[in-house]
Amino acid sequence: AAAELQGKYQKLAQEYSKLRAQNQVLKKGVVDEQANSASLKEQLKMKDQSLRKLQQEMDSLTFRNQQLAKRVELLQDELALSETRGKKNKKSVESSSQLSQEQKSVFNEDLQKKIEENERLHILFFEADEQHKRLEAELRSRLEVLETDAAQHQAVVDSLTKKYTETIEKLQNDKAKLEIKSQTLEREAKDCRLRTEECQQQLKNLQAALGSRLEESLCIINEKVPFNDTRSARYNALNVPLHNRRNQLKLRDLAGQAMAFVQELVTALLNFHTYTEQKVQIFPIDSATDTISPLNQKFSQYLHENASYVRPLEEGMLHLFESITEDTVTVLETTVKLKAFSEHLASYLGFLRKILPYQLKSLEEECESSLCTAGLRARNMELHRDMKRLTAVFEKLHTYVSLLALPSTRPEGLLRTNYNFVFTNIAASLHGFHDILKDISKHYSQKAALEQEVPTATQKLITTNDCILSSVAALTNGAGKMASFFSNNLDHFTSSLSYGPKGGAEFISPLSAECMLQYKKKAAAFLKSLKKPCANSVPYEEALANRRVLLSSTESREGLAQQV
Repeated sequence: AAAELQGKYQKLAQEYSKLRAQNQVLKKGVVDEQANSASLKEQLKMKDQSLRKLQQEMDSLTFRNQQLAKRVELLQDELALSETRGKKNKKSVESSSQLSQEQKSVFNEDLQKKIEENERLHILFFEADEQHKRLEAELRSRLEVLETDAAQHQAVVDSLTKKYTETIEKLQNDKAKLEIKSQTLEREAKDCRLRTEECQQQLKNLQAALGSRLEESLCIINEKVPFNDTRSARYNALNVPLHNRRNQLKLRDLAGQAMAFVQELVTALLNFHTYTEQKVQIFPIDSATDTISPLNQKFSQYLHENASYVRPLEEGMLHLFESITEDTVTVLETTVKLKAFSEHLASYLGFLRKILPYQLKSLEEECESSLCTAGLRARNMELHRDMKRLTAVFEKLHTYVSLLALPSTRPEGLLRTNYNFVFTNIAASLHGFHDILKDISKHYSQKAALEQEVPTATQKLITTNDCILSSVAALTNGAGKMASFFSNNLDHFTSSLSYGPKGGAEFISPLSAECMLQYKKKAAAFLKSLKKPCANSVPYEEALANRRVLLSSTESREGLAQQV
């Protein structure tokens, strides 16, 4: 905790230094903005002075114009007065007239120049005034922005300063707390060291005492126990193991699931062989209208016998399931019914081997038919290969199942070290069986689609193909479930079928299993004999009545005693 707080303190100090550097930058920015604002104010002041100067010039020009206007009026009055006077003589009149005309033209030119100059000055004044107003507005807006930025920067600086102050105070408080806690931890560590030394001393004393007691116990065992059969695996195998009821219930549940999967597979196989027989009867030659080939007749005859080979698989699995009960010991050495199931599987394998040549020849004969297209021929050859693979995978399954059945008849036929290998290969074979059925389903689907395009395709053929596809789909689903089920419970199969006496490594033998069951029955009977029926209790109402009678009798006796 102290190291964590110290790290937190260092982290806060680093953050404080970063924020302090940012604060310096912000202060410098504020100072720059203030200097810029001062310069703008100075420029605004100079512009105001220039504007006032121009205003004064404008006023002087206006006054000058007024003077000129008065002078023009005066001259016009004098001109009018001179015109009203009589002409004294022709020469004087002509000379004065000429003089007044010259003066008038001079005055007019002078007046025109003044007017033009006045107009020019008015324009300059207006432009200067507009420029001054625009510049003033820009400077004022910029000044407002700068003042706003300065206020924001100042607020940030104030908040950061406040935050840093609070952080410093908090860190100082944390430091004080850590120092107090460190002192407390040092005292506790010192106490722990003292207690550790005491515990070590006690441990040494206990080890010495236990060592002496162990030596005494070993001496007593060596003297008093002449033979310990649990030390030898061979002798321990003769001991009767405990009955594992939970294991039996689990195995029965797994056997029930396996039986359901086998029943599903049996139903699908029956449908597959039956609909295949119907297909042989109607394609490529319909037996209702023409005679099919001798090969297909023989093939159809063999397919008609499929139930006698497929049904026993379900019966064998049912007998195996019924043999696994709560009161039995299920290991490979005691699972006798597995041998019967293996024989039924061998019988079905013989059936597959018998029909395989006819099935392959039937596909080849179909390829030679005139109705067979190139695409249909390719699908038939794919099914040709699939049927070979299907028979091969059943041969593998039969081989491994027959190996599992060996311990119940000839225990030396399969070493217990190979049990895991056999179970693993059964799981792999089931997955291979599922993959083959997926390929068969795919190729049959393509074949059925192509056969529908044949000109002579009948509704009966289409219906039969649909039935075959549904049976193959059911086979595929059942095989997938069986493969997943076996793979998921592979570890349990390997471990549950190999338990034996406590501490021993040998498998349980059928004789030990029989002894175990006998002892289990005796123990159950003994415990049952210990359970004695409880005596019937007195009903509540009757007990209340008896209590009242007893109380009244007691009171009567006490009254008589007092009278006496």
